[in-house]
Amino acid sequence: MRGMPEATDHTFITRFRIPRAMWDAYGTAASRVGVDRSADLVDHVRDFIRKHGNEQELADLAAAEQELAERRARKGGRPKKEPIS
Repeated sequence: MRGMPEATDHTFITRFRIPRAMWDAYGTAASRVGVDRSADLVDHVRDFIRKHGNEQELADLAAAEQELAERRARKGGRPKKEPIS
């Protein structure tokens, strides 16, 4: 299916409810200061886990950070996916 992550893709797309006006304001404010919303949200989640996480959650964060590092190391080195018609 187009737009669906592969079975091996561990960075998944999630949904949450937020008032449209708040999301739009966040987008324009982030854009104005040169911040990517997705990266900003990931940074917030990371900081929250570091501050409030228990031992298991901190271990999960460390594993996730390793996964992100590996994904970034190979980004651009893979062939582009063929579009599915």
